[in-house]
Amino acid sequence: MKYLPLAPPGATPLRVLAIAGSDSGGGAGIQADVRTCTLLGVHALCAVTAVTVQNSVGVKGFHKVPGNVIAAQIEVVCHDIGLQAAKTGMLASTEIIEAVASAWRDHAPDGAPLVVDPVCASMHGDPLLDAGGLDSLRAELLPLATLVTPNLHEVRLLVDVEVTDAESQREAARALHDLGPTWALVKGGHLRGSQCSTDLLFDGNDFHEFESPRVDTIHDHGSGDTLAAAIACALAHGYPVPDAVAFAKDWVTECLRASYPLGHGHGPVSPLFRLGQ
Repeated sequence: MKYLPLAPPGATPLRVLAIAGSDSGGGAGIQADVRTCTLLGVHALCAVTAVTVQNSVGVKGFHKVPGNVIAAQIEVVCHDIGLQAAKTGMLASTEIIEAVASAWRDHAPDGAPLVVDPVCASMHGDPLLDAGGLDSLRAELLPLATLVTPNLHEVRLLVDVEVTDAESQREAARALHDLGPTWALVKGGHLRGSQCSTDLLFDGNDFHEFESPRVDTIHDHGSGDTLAAAIACALAHGYPVPDAVAFAKDWVTECLRASYPLGHGHGPVSPLFRLGQ
């Protein structure tokens, strides 16, 4: 695949802000965001929203960071370091979503793209967002998003559409776009009825399909975080949204091929393959 250009040695690279929870198992969350940014040559800034107690088997609990602390993290990096794009992951509560939305409106650089990965539950089904948070996500954050990237479970929670085929995937994309993001991406990775994984992108007028072969592995922890982070990195480089999605989908496919076992459950997708190139 074609990679993003690297800054010359000693030059300041582009910056992407990851607003997400910490994964103690290191497979997903802000750890996955930082890995992808780093191996794509982008400097990762971080606003930690929650500290999870999790491993490869599941999430045992989490502690939410106060909203004012999260907002302060966003403010200080925006004002001192600057950024070219941002992405969100686990936000966990209404308070946190409102704090992130307010801080983004007040402090983000004009025109900086925001990728919202609406993390509602872990891959094991453990809830990561309280019930009131869904309403706040719809009302406060999605209207600020350049792109929203839900999986099929998150689509069902956000717009009450059960995606089972191409027609319902289009219905879901329309419903998501109606919530206010500039672009909506309905990921097809959890739709297991075909040999390929097809993601559908919609801007209110046109649909774009992105197809990739399924990778035969159970080690897919952090795939959603990795996709959203790679999209944000490509947007930071000025890629149009469809090109950024295409790049990120190729990146995640390679990360799935390089995934490895870890612990007794699902291991992480891995961008470490890039180190050997």
